[in-house]
Amino acid sequence: MFKLKNLLLKHYRLLSFICGGIAVLALPPFYKIWTLFPAFSLLLWYAGALVNPKQVFKSGYYFGFAYFAFGLCWINNALLLDADKFGWLIPVAFFASGLFFGLFVAIPVWICGFFKDVFARFLGMATLLVLFEWLRSFVLTGFPWNLFGSVLAFSDDLIQIADVFGVYGLSWIVIVVASSPVMLLSAPKWSKISALLVPLILCGIVYLYGKGKLGQYSYEESDTVVRLVQPAIPQSLKWNPAVLEENLTQYIKMSQLPSDYDLDFVIWGETAFPYSMQHDEYHRGQLKFAVPENGALVTGGIRYGSDTNGQYQVYNSMFVVNANAEVIDYYDKSHLVPFGEYVPLRKYLPDWLEPIASQIGSFSSGSGFQPITFADKPEFGGLICYEVIFPHHIADKYNRPKWVINLTNDGWYGDSAGPYQHLVAAKMRAVEEGLTIVRVAGSGISALIAPTGEIIKQLGLNEQGVLDVKLPQRMVLYTIYAKYGNTIILIWCAFVLLWCALRSLKTKV
Repeated sequence: MFKLKNLLLKHYRLLSFICGGIAVLALPPFYKIWTLFPAFSLLLWYAGALVNPKQVFKSGYYFGFAYFAFGLCWINNALLLDADKFGWLIPVAFFASGLFFGLFVAIPVWICGFFKDVFARFLGMATLLVLFEWLRSFVLTGFPWNLFGSVLAFSDDLIQIADVFGVYGLSWIVIVVASSPVMLLSAPKWSKISALLVPLILCGIVYLYGKGKLGQYSYEESDTVVRLVQPAIPQSLKWNPAVLEENLTQYIKMSQLPSDYDLDFVIWGETAFPYSMQHDEYHRGQLKFAVPENGALVTGGIRYGSDTNGQYQVYNSMFVVNANAEVIDYYDKSHLVPFGEYVPLRKYLPDWLEPIASQIGSFSSGSGFQPITFADKPEFGGLICYEVIFPHHIADKYNRPKWVINLTNDGWYGDSAGPYQHLVAAKMRAVEEGLTIVRVAGSGISALIAPTGEIIKQLGLNEQGVLDVKLPQRMVLYTIYAKYGNTIILIWCAFVLLWCALRSLKTKV
């Protein structure tokens, strides 16, 4: 045992890196949950076994580097679409992801190392990691991807308690349960009992709560019918000028396919309409052939406008088009993708980066969420692409819609983990907010998601087709999270950290 301990301490950098890498396998769509037990157990053990705080920091940093560098490598598929220009950026993106986001693991683990009590470290590490997940949702515009709580999305039962604590609450439970083995092996006798009871109680509460909630909810169809159109046009052809007319024709023909229902909405994906909605009357006029009788077409596209100072603006937008090919309402994306739709601090970049920066769009941010009403149909909200990944930021708290349309284009990321993880984010938001979400992606995965997060119907990744679905009668469920957001989990984290600090102060070193 002594030799094993010395071996683990000697190679803490390598082993932390390996643990961070294997933890990625717990994420969607792999769901190898067992990988989290050795990963978090060793990370927790290092927080107490490594005497030097710098070593504790490094153990967390190597773990976080591997977790995010490998966990976000699906982004590289977008760079491969034009490998001649951007292929050299793949190693840059890999290392940048690990170097920056790794700090969101390294810092909380380093702080955790100052807790002298073993049980304080046990609960403190989970709490600090969750707080830094929350920070990651808004620091530098935020990127809350690969949240630890998302590993439970393979089971609808296990994610229902997110309607109280949100996905961050699920993350706290996951980390506590996954790191409990090291407590059972190394803690004093009284702590072993607590370390066994805490995860068992948490698992029991999560499972029974989910079973009870889903047992009370039954999906009954309403009279509102929507058609999800997924043409699966390859990203390399989406903006090719030679086939833009052909692409639009394909969308229209798929929208006209016979249906067993009277359609209320036909929905296309993000930037599905490739022309100017305001300035190209001919192509906008073609849209009337895609609009259902007495219904509307909802499509993504580019909107051009100007601000109050008369400055030219470009928006990534969602348009609602009637049978006369008139735009009756629209929504402008308000949370833009940094280095995808705009370049932060562009004017301060060095000259050698200008050729790269010039390839990135300069979109403007919209004014925020607002429900859209069409005729007598239930009012809906709009989300474009990765706006759906932000907990408690998908609808106006005081003017909530009945359902949400999420338009996206995951064709950039090919057959990778990215589109599956993006879908899971939509599932989580549906549970948290108790809202029905209709997700339409040009190449998949398009789906109707119930307010419990259950996927009622879907079109698979890279599958071409249409999906006619009836929205649920109960489109909205009351949730505590929708009312209070992350307040509850943040108060809980503050309470736990205070307890950990006081307990450590009483512990003799």
